[in-house]
Amino acid sequence: EFPTGIMLEQHAIAIPHCEAIHAKSSAIYLLRPTNKVHFQQADDDNDVEVSLVIALIVENPQQQLKLLRCLFGKLQQPDIVETLITLPETQLKEYFTKYVLDSDE
Repeated sequence: EFPTGIMLEQHAIAIPHCEAIHAKSSAIYLLRPTNKVHFQQADDDNDVEVSLVIALIVENPQQQLKLLRCLFGKLQQPDIVETLITLPETQLKEYFTKYVLDSDE
């Protein structure tokens, strides 16, 4: 219902998420499409071509807001975004957990 595309310094990403009331269990999916996908930008009517999609399913509305704030902060760092886009799939979950979700920096 709401646009979720975000143009960052070097890449565009999207963080689609559902309302917590619709979630049956929490999950985070990192999607790196072969071809960039069009998403409407969150802050205007323009489209962006997204190379990383972080899809969120969160059961608790307060936790969802906390997670979104965390993601927005971490994704302002171009090196983190670049790594999430280029890292081999076998290392992606560990990197995302360690440097995005668990990091206090």
